[in-house]
Formats: sequence, structure tokens, C-alpha cells
Amino acid sequence: MADDPVRFEGRVLYLAADPRAVAAQLGGADLTRAAAGALRDQISTDEITPSRVCFRHDERLGDYAYVGLKCGDEFPVRPGAVRAGGFVVSVAGKRRGKGSSREHSPFAEAAAGIRLVIAESFERIYRQNCINLGIYTSTDFGLLERIARGEAIPVEEFARGHDPITAAIVRCGGLAAFTRARLDGALRVAAPAHAPRPMTLAEKLIARAVVADPRDARTGVAAVRPGDGVFVRADLRYSYEYLTPMAATLFERAFGEGARVADPGSVLAFEDHLVFGRWGEARGGDRAAQAPAAHALALAQAGFCARHGIRVHGALAGRDGAEGICHAIVAERYALPGTIVAGTDSHTPHVGALGCLAFGVGASDMAAAWRTRDVRITVPATCRVVLNGALPGDVAAKDLVLHLLALPYVRDGRAIGQAIEYCGPAVAAMNTDERATLTNMAAEIGGFTGLVAPDAETLRFLRERRGIGASLADWMAGDPDAEVAHTIEIDCSALRPMAARPGDPGNGVAVDALAAPVPVDIAYCGSCTGAKREDLERAHEVIAWGVAHGLRVAGGVRFYLQFGSLDVRDHCVAAGMLEAFRAAGVELVEPGCGACVNAGPGVSDAASQVTVSAQNRNFPGRSGPGQVWLASPATVAASALAGRLTSFAALRSRVASGRAASGAAGFC
Repeated sequence: MADDPVRFEGRVLYLAADPRAVAAQLGGADLTRAAAGALRDQISTDEITPSRVCFRHDERLGDYAYVGLKCGDEFPVRPGAVRAGGFVVSVAGKRRGKGSSREHSPFAEAAAGIRLVIAESFERIYRQNCINLGIYTSTDFGLLERIARGEAIPVEEFARGHDPITAAIVRCGGLAAFTRARLDGALRVAAPAHAPRPMTLAEKLIARAVVADPRDARTGVAAVRPGDGVFVRADLRYSYEYLTPMAATLFERAFGEGARVADPGSVLAFEDHLVFGRWGEARGGDRAAQAPAAHALALAQAGFCARHGIRVHGALAGRDGAEGICHAIVAERYALPGTIVAGTDSHTPHVGALGCLAFGVGASDMAAAWRTRDVRITVPATCRVVLNGALPGDVAAKDLVLHLLALPYVRDGRAIGQAIEYCGPAVAAMNTDERATLTNMAAEIGGFTGLVAPDAETLRFLRERRGIGASLADWMAGDPDAEVAHTIEIDCSALRPMAARPGDPGNGVAVDALAAPVPVDIAYCGSCTGAKREDLERAHEVIAWGVAHGLRVAGGVRFYLQFGSLDVRDHCVAAGMLEAFRAAGVELVEPGCGACVNAGPGVSDAASQVTVSAQNRNFPGRSGPGQVWLASPATVAASALAGRLTSFAALRSRVASGRAASGAAGFC
């Protein structure tokens, strides 16, 4: 293990809120903590490595660290600047690394020379990815003075405060070395030995799946507690073409080219993120240049999966699109109550709606899990969200989660790393698609996972979607007297349609409370969050009403509706929805992640454009250079007809009052 003290011989880069401070450092000036001023909070992985640079999965990424960082209205970091600056320490504010689980971000930082990242707080997956790659992390700003004095910092200071497994990974210098030692038997991880205790649902799922030795098929312990470091046996592991090549590279580096994936029948791969190559080629410029790189990633995934016997849900033949978004297909065809699901995407908790323990991991964790079949986690504390009352008819799960994201407990990052367990009468009344919106966006909360205890609705979903019968074990619910870290109670009957202002999903505001009209240029109903059956049924309700009242998509607005999977598209066809969509001027898009990952129809072309979207994130640059408002599918559809941000209820009222213009022009 790497127990020797560490010297950080190089410069410190403060990721400041003032673009002038960042530019000065990149220009050669060394700032003190005080001179740097306010630090950027809530830096997303979209800013550390924007999607446009993530076609690379090797050391070339080092030239692109922080090129998407937005400070004020500027993007002060140019390609190559961080590497050229000789920086070894990077400092930021609260909730560093929120958003996507892409390991490209810490990989780029490491390749640029960064050895230590300091922040007031970290998002779970980002920090875990840093540690896996051998980057030290800390919330101790006192280290800056010690480093400036030339002091060597004991490795144990970076291991302190972590669970025993994570601390051991820090001491080993990364996950690859740790896993090799574990497989060789040179390093053993003791399983928790607690006496039985009341547990939350997340804790029960973890306790049943704990693995002590990767060479032993036995699983399970009597109990776990928050903070325990454990390995859990995964029932399903999956990745997709955007991240599989990096995970494959790390797999072969760690274990050798002859290493084999354990139990490949329980591994899936998807081609869903970069499946709009023809669209990109038609747009020209950088989009056209990226198409061959996207194709190369798909080929790299296909080659790895062929060598290891892994099933790939692929792209559509002869046209843009895919079989479906990974999370949608896993919910529709694979996930089962009581199982463990790990995926290389922060929205893997999507299938927590079925009572799975589903969570996102980075490429290093997936590479290790391919080899061992188990995944390491720190047992999370639980935040219980009690949804009382009943949702009004014009309020959907997306509105509810946007309200939740704006609450101080979540907005301030106190739910980071927790299991978000939803319960209460409003959840009981939701169908599984709506529950999936809540669990999916546990990622935006910063949670480890989102969970709904399986019930009769879960059995209905499995029966109707998959034609399978299932039963629920008595243990598949949290104990009433289990300890939780925090409880949030929401009176759902008081909720109104919501939108999140551009820049962050936590910028929620009631749509009818907006002080001034917000004209929109693009409306997008898609993504894993907003393209399920229920989502498109809600959009169809609005559009069919609009057509019946002489409305079409407003002039100057493009409304893109993208199916989450072929199964969803087939449902819409069978239900006769497409006729109304086409009559209203909606542009239908084949399945795929598309605009949500800045890679398909629905992205903006200019900073002046405004999008209203049913997707889950609106970080700077997420879906093009424009401004993205988040909203429910019904609000997206109503806004497309109105030409400005509006709820369906407000649209109906305006039409009823006679203030709406008729015909194709819509109204503003």
C-alpha cells in the first residue's frame, strides 16, 4: 500500500466564480485562497468534461479539463490550458462533481496533472471515481497552507473519514491495485457482523447481497448500518457505448488482455447515447466531425462485448435511433424487485421504482465489477420522503421532484449519498412510470439511489409489460422503526406545475408564479426521465386537446417528441397517438438519449434560444448553448402550443377566455 507521505509539487488552481480570477491563474498568476474570491459551487461533470470531449477515453482527455466551466457568463478555460499551467491541486466550493457519472471528468483532471481535488463537499459518484483513479480528495482547506509550505501530507489524512474499503483503496493508490490484491487473496475485506436490527428497505437489500470473498458464492449478513463499507453481488451490470470503451480500457489495464468478464449472462450493453450520426453529419461543423468518433466508440463496445459474450441492445439498422435508452429497457425487460442493479450512469436508480437497489457507478467500478461480479458501496443513510395527500390532476411526478429539488435540505446538498425512499398515499396511487421519474431523479438530488417498496402496482407492471407473474416477499419493505437520517413530508395536494430555471434542476419555480412571459424556441419531450409511456400519454392528452381546439405547435417553435424505447413507440402507435402528434406539427424522433446528452434533435444552436424540456438536467451546455428550462411532459406540450412557458391548466384557461389566437400561429 502507498503509505508514504505525498508532496504536491506544482500549482494550485482555484475554480473561482469570477472568470477573471480563473483567467489570471491560467495566464501564470498564483493566487491565494483569499485573492481567488468566491469559489464556484455545484460544478457539474458536464462542465469538467462537456459531452463533446467525451469521445476520447485516454490521456488526450487531459487537454480538455474544465473547458465547459462557466464562470459568470464566460467559459475561461481553453483546451490544453490546465495541463500547460502545471497545476496539481484543484479547489472548488460546494457539491463538486454533480450530475453525470462520467469518469471522463476525473480522468481528464488526472491526465492534466491534477493529483488532489479539494471542495467544501462532493457528489458521491464523482468522489468515488476520483479515489478509484488514484486522485486524492479532501474537504480540508487547511491543506492548502501546508502544501504551500512544502509539507508532505500523510496518505492516512486522505483515507480518514471513509469506510474501511474506500480507505484501503486510497492507501492502495486506486481501485485497480486494490481489486488485484483482493482477487489474489492478499487483501481481505471483513463483512459487517452486526446483530439483527430494524432496517430500511435499502439496508435490507444491501444486507442480503453482501459478499465477503469474491471467490465465494455465498452472500448475506444479518444486518448493515449506514457507513459500512461492503461489496454486494450484482444481479445485473450494464453500460453503454459512451462509457463501455473507457471501462474496457481500465479492465484490460487492471487485469490483462486475457482476463474474462465473470458471468457475462448477467451483463448488458447498450448503444443509445450516440445514435444520431446522420443528424450530426447533416448539421456539419463539429457535429459532423464527431460522427466518426461516435461510431468508433460503438465499434469498441461491440468488439469488447463480442469477445466476452455480452448482449448488446444496439442502434437501429439504416437510420438514426436505438432499440431504446438503457434505463427504459432495463425497466421494461430485466429489473425485478429485490435485486441489485449497477449501471455506468447516474440515472440507474430509474428501476428503483420496481423495488430494486439500483445505483450508478463509474467506469473503474464497472471494470472491477465485470471481473468480480460484485460492486463496492458505502451503506447509505436514508432520507424518507413521505408524499401525503393526492396530486392534483394537472401535477405529475416531474413537478413533484422539481419541488423536492428546490427544498433547502436537497438544494444545500444534505441528501448527497443517501438512499431516497418514497412512501405515502401519493406514491401508492402512482403507476410505475411515474414512480420511475422520482427514482430516476434521485441522481439530481445527489442520492445514492431512489426506492419505492414493491406493491400490487409493481406486480401489475410486471404482468402487463412483461407477461410474468411474480410475488412479493414479506421482507421487501422497510421496518417501521428503522432509523432514517431525515424525513421530508410533502403535501402533494398543494403542489402546482413546476419548472426549473436554466442552469440547475434545483432552480424550481411554480410556472404560474413567473413574473414575465418566457417565449420558447424548442420544446423537447424525451430522455430516460421524460419518454416513458405515461410521459407520452400526458403529452398526447395536451396535444389532442389542442388539435380539437384548433391549435398547432406555435409558429417559430419546434416540438420534438422522442420515444424512450421501441416498446414505448409501439405502444403509442397501438394507442393511436401519432395521428394527433402529426396533426399538431410535432416532430417524432426514434429512441435514444438524443438532446438530453447534446447529441440529437432538440439541441439548441445559439445561446439566445430557449428550450423547455422534460429531461432531467439543465446544466450549462447540457443540450446546446441555449437556455434550458425543465418541466413535466404536459407543461412541455402546452408550452409548445402556446409558444411560451405555460402549464396545461393555464393554456386551457386562456383558450376558454377567448384570448388565444387560433390556427397555426399559436399565441404569446
